[in-house]
This record gives sequence, structure tokens and C-alpha cells, in this order.
Amino acid sequence: MDMIWLLAGVLVVLIVIGMPLGFAIIMSCMLVIFVEGSIPMAIVGQRIFSGMESFVLLAIPLFLLAGNLMAPGGMSERLFIFANNLVGRFRGGLAMSNVLTSILFGGISGSAVADTSVVGRLFIPAMTSRGYSPEYAVAVTAASSPIAPIIPPSIGFIVYGYLTGESIVRLFVAGLIPGLLYGGALLLLTWYMARRHDFPVDRPVPAREVGRSFGAAFFAVAMPVFIVTGIVGGVFTVTECAAIAVVYSACVGFFFYRELDMRAFYKAVVDAARMTAVIMIIVGGARLFAWVLGYYQVPMAFTTWVTTNIDNPLVFLALVNVFLFIVGTFMENNSAKVMLILLLYPVAVGLGVDGIHFGVIMTVTMVLGLITPPVGLCLSIACRIGDVSLARGTVAVLPFLLTGIGVVVLVTLFPELSLWLPNTVLGLR
Repeated sequence: MDMIWLLAGVLVVLIVIGMPLGFAIIMSCMLVIFVEGSIPMAIVGQRIFSGMESFVLLAIPLFLLAGNLMAPGGMSERLFIFANNLVGRFRGGLAMSNVLTSILFGGISGSAVADTSVVGRLFIPAMTSRGYSPEYAVAVTAASSPIAPIIPPSIGFIVYGYLTGESIVRLFVAGLIPGLLYGGALLLLTWYMARRHDFPVDRPVPAREVGRSFGAAFFAVAMPVFIVTGIVGGVFTVTECAAIAVVYSACVGFFFYRELDMRAFYKAVVDAARMTAVIMIIVGGARLFAWVLGYYQVPMAFTTWVTTNIDNPLVFLALVNVFLFIVGTFMENNSAKVMLILLLYPVAVGLGVDGIHFGVIMTVTMVLGLITPPVGLCLSIACRIGDVSLARGTVAVLPFLLTGIGVVVLVTLFPELSLWLPNTVLGLR
């Protein structure tokens, strides 16, 4: 156990001093292996590269690239226009269209950060120019962005499925209802706040104009449907779907909307490569971390302790929810998930919790960390776009955060919200 305390202590120190998580994991594991003395150092490189050597992980850079091509290709702006024409006639309609656009955008990129960056640049200036407070515009944008990691395609579900062996297709389908539930809850909240604070209302848009904007945004709206039906229908695998999504986005941007050029395409590729590098270093480090934990039998000891002291799955899930929420406020979402899956998943399954349901619980709970300081990546990005201090943004996002917590409770208490759709569409396991 001395080595485990050394591993944990070094890891915490490296994270506190600001070292990126992937490197912190690798360095702490290397130190433990060096101190141990009996383990060949070559195991470090072997485990890291074997952890990244997976065909399914190719879907991560491809989905990121597909999402990055949306804005320069003209798809994001057309989604913005269509969503606003659809719900802009209601009081607070621009805020509602912000949420609706995040749902549609998340069905393509799978990345909350990409959602915040693209949707924020469209909506925050538009909302402030029409009478919304900058703080409220920032809060709506930040709070709706975490829908992206819940609904398919979800990068978080790809990583979870890869590390646990659960079906990524089932995880994608399982995330649909919780993701739409979260989006629907945000729509209800924006509607209530609009009536309470007398937010502005846009002129009613004629049905013909709504139809015209839908036609203009058809390729963007059709893409999430194409992704989900293609994967669920078994037409192509997750990785093949990601590759097709890139080709689809590029063709629409280059040949249909004709707004994408080679300079923007190159920038999208570079941005996707950088984000992928960060994720893959963490995934490779997580495989090394898992091997070290397994070598010292930590998962088995942890499972034994939990099953001895906690025999009620709901009690365990409640404690996990609190723990994940706290961790999510201090660590980046995917980074924290990669570390904690290795310990929590075996225990959850041992207590009879369905692995798919647990994956949805982890994802929905941890995405709330994207809108809570001190890390709160989506909130921080939205605050920078809206030129709002993090403190003011935090106060404004609190009602949305409480709504998200309510969704987490529902998803935890009612497994069928996660399991009914995959069991119906894909059959019982």
C-alpha cells in the first residue's frame, strides 16, 4: 500500500502545480515503477501505446473534425437561423433557440467545448444586442453546451465504452433520452425565466420563412439523424460513421454552401489534432495507470471494501454522484472520467448496476462540472466571449445548474430513462 500512497500523492502534487493530467498520470506511474525496482521500465511505453492502439478510438479525431467544419462551412449559422425562426416568436425565444441549436450541434460534434465556442460566438452577441443581459446570455450558452457529451455522437461515451468494454452503440442510444430530457428541462427553464423577467420576443416568422430556413439548414439538421440511424441500423460502425461525418461536413461546406475554403479546412484539422492529442495522451496514461493499480490489486481491494460496507446500489450511486460532481468542479470532464472509471465501474457492476446505465450516470453528472468553477471550462469560455467576469457568470448559471442536478437525480433513480431505448431498439442483452 505504500506504493499506492506514493502514486496518489505524486499525482495530486503534479496536478496541483499545473501539469496536464495525461503527463501527471504517466510521471507518477513511472516514479512508482522506478521505486519498485522489480518492474521493467519498458512496461511504461508498452502500456501507453497499447492503450491508444484501438480502431474505435479513431472516431474521436474524426467526430471532432466534423464538428470543427460546421462553423466555417456555414452549417452552424444556418442552424442558428432555423432554430430562431422556429421558436423566436415565443417570449425569450432567442434563449430557447440557443438551447435548441446546442442540441442539434451536439448531435454532430460530441464536444461541449466546441459547442460553447461556436454557439457562443453566434448567440451571445445576438442576445445582448436584443436586450438580454450579458450574464444571462453567457449562462444559457454555457448551460446548454453540456448536452453535446450526452447525446450521440459522444466522445465521452466512446472513451467509456473503450475502457469498460461496454457497447458504444448502446451507450449512444442510451444517451438520447437523458440528453433530450436535459435539453427539454433547459427549454422549460428559459421559458419560465422569460415570463418572469419579461425578456424580449421576436416578431412571428411566417411559416413560409420557417420552411425556407429549414431548407437552408437541411444538411445540418439531417446530419445528427443520419449519424444515429446509421449506427443504430448497423449500416456502419461508430468509426466508419465518424469518417462519413467528416466527408459529409466537408462536402456540404465546399460544394453545397460553398463557404468552406482550404485555409479554414486546414485550421479545423489542426484544432482537431490538438484536441485529439490531449485526449489520447490521457487515454494512454489511463491504461498505464490501470495496469499499476491492477498490479497492486487496488480495484479488487476497493470493490471488496465497498461491497462489505455498502449493500444498497442506490446509496452507492448517490455517493458516486456527489463525488463525481465535486471532482468535476476541479478537473476537466473527460480527464476525471478516465481516471475514475477504472475504480468505480467494477464496483457498480458488482452491486448489480447496469454498465450502460452507470455510464450515462457518470456522463450526465460530470458534464455539470463544465459549468461550475473553478475549472468550469464551458462557463469560462462563454464568459470570455461575453466579456463577463467568472463570478457574475457563476451567479447567472446557478438556476441552470440546479436544473441539471434535478436531471441527474431522475436519471439515477429511474434506470429505464437510460435503458428502455437501447433495449427496445437493439434488444435485451
